[in-house]
Amino acid sequence: MLKIGVPSKGRLMDQSFDWFAARGITLRRTGHAREYAGAVEGLTGVALVMLSAGEIPRELAAGRIHLGVTGTDLVREKLAGWGARVAELAPMGFGHADLIIAVPAAWVDVETLDDLDAVAAAFRAAHGFRLRIATKYHRLVRDYLRRHGVADYQLVDSQGATEGTIRNLTAEAVADITSTGETLRANHLKVLAGPPVLQSQATLFAARGADWTGCAPAAQAVADRLGVALPPA
Repeated sequence: MLKIGVPSKGRLMDQSFDWFAARGITLRRTGHAREYAGAVEGLTGVALVMLSAGEIPRELAAGRIHLGVTGTDLVREKLAGWGARVAELAPMGFGHADLIIAVPAAWVDVETLDDLDAVAAAFRAAHGFRLRIATKYHRLVRDYLRRHGVADYQLVDSQGATEGTIRNLTAEAVADITSTGETLRANHLKVLAGPPVLQSQATLFAARGADWTGCAPAAQAVADRLGVALPPA
């Protein structure tokens, strides 16, 4: 049985369903509103698995689903050596967001990563501890700052309302996903100049470690309709 993992609710689910439908594969939810069950119409040997977007990278890496729709940010954050564990088959054209670093708008002299590096060094000298950046994207942010030579900082975990951590005095800067920037502006934050940490969108991934041999006919039928090339079995 070929298993396809799709976000279980919200706009990501609706847009995923639309994307597959435009390519001749009809996905639908089954059961009542709180029951995360689904079905694939018109294809034999194919099952729909409803999961949160954050669970899909884990299930792909474990080989428990063959195909999955989730954000590139989640795959690259959650899966070390992600390219060896999943194959990126197709960007889907929705769910766009940038992972950015933002600081208080009142920091008029901080516009770039070089400025942040200088402020971080001065902050540590003045306060005796490193400047705190609140984020849930530890792997991506740490690698990005290392590549750009920023050293005097510490990452503090934030799983929600990241923009509010500065007002709550639990961080001095934030690294978070944004699509419009409205929440950042509402919290009097500004994005540092330059390219973002990551440009993300909803993407169809395939599990390299899944058992493809047992579902080869169904997998090929799905791949043909979607116009993608599956990883070698």
